[in-house]
Amino acid sequence: MATVEEQIKELEDEIFNTQKNKATEHHIGKLKAKIAKLKAQLELQKIKGGGQGRRYYIKKSGDATIALVGFPSVGKSSLLNYLTGANSEVAAYQFTTLEVIPGVMEYKGAKIQILDMPGIIKGAAKGKGRGREVITAARAADMILLLGDVFNYRLDILIKELYDAGIRLDKQPPNLSITQETKGGIIIRSTVQLTKMTEKEIAEIIRVYGIVNASITVRENIDHDDLVDFLAGNRVYIPSVVAINKFDLQYTGVEENIRETLGGRDFIKTSVTTKQGLEDLKELIHSTLGFIRVYLKPKGEKADMNEPLVLLDGSTIKEVCEHLHRDFVELFRYALVWGKSAKFPGQSVGLAHSLADEDIVSIITKKR
Repeated sequence: MATVEEQIKELEDEIFNTQKNKATEHHIGKLKAKIAKLKAQLELQKIKGGGQGRRYYIKKSGDATIALVGFPSVGKSSLLNYLTGANSEVAAYQFTTLEVIPGVMEYKGAKIQILDMPGIIKGAAKGKGRGREVITAARAADMILLLGDVFNYRLDILIKELYDAGIRLDKQPPNLSITQETKGGIIIRSTVQLTKMTEKEIAEIIRVYGIVNASITVRENIDHDDLVDFLAGNRVYIPSVVAINKFDLQYTGVEENIRETLGGRDFIKTSVTTKQGLEDLKELIHSTLGFIRVYLKPKGEKADMNEPLVLLDGSTIKEVCEHLHRDFVELFRYALVWGKSAKFPGQSVGLAHSLADEDIVSIITKKR
């Protein structure tokens, strides 16, 4: 009997050898679903088996965490040292960084943790060059900074490795939900017009995952990849920015080649040597992450309007509690909120309440 790896390889070969057109789109979608299911099975086997090799565990700190991902020797350590003052070893040869090196960049009141990762290469998603460990650490980041240089700018290779490892850059999770039932087959309800897949195709791919009775609500015009990502259940959706380093060494035609390789995507031209673009990069990182300021009001006192708590946009009262003290979630009773997120001044809310910029919050806890 073929191993899981051999089954995956057979399916990948079938996709590669199948002519891509409208008639084969559904067949390829089902093959991708089978591959995703087998890969999930493979990961589970590795977890149960304890796994091999080095793993990177980094304690997150600050208001957000960025994974600095790039090829070896493109200047990741030098960039980290400039942005954060961290002492990451720098040398002009490959694989200098053997561990994940953390540093913290303070910018506009936000403390942003940046992780200098060992360089990854083609095949990283399958474990080549410690790639699996590096990518696993990157999955926990709030943003990924993709770094190349004027000699090594094939970031499309890195993006594919991240994609193969279940990281979806600059995308939102598919807007659909599924409720498994005990009978009735596959029932699909759509709130939008479906043009990329038929309901029959959706049902067939769902059955690949062993689901035979379920109610599915589709709220966007999904394609086969969207559905497979949703069913796989292990995808992460992370924003990214791109920087190309060593622009002090640029040569004729390189900028046009980079733009073509990146498909017209914007990037920051940087040079750690001349400091070109580094302040622009800080601003882009800050604006892409998106922060809000929350002012804290102790019970019976005035709000502290001088020292806001800086949080990622979309944060809730629970995140405020976690920032203040590890016991605050357990002791939480309710919170009072003044500002844009409140229906009226001093609204009483729970842990799940989403906050807006410049809200004022008072946390009420139980007595110990």
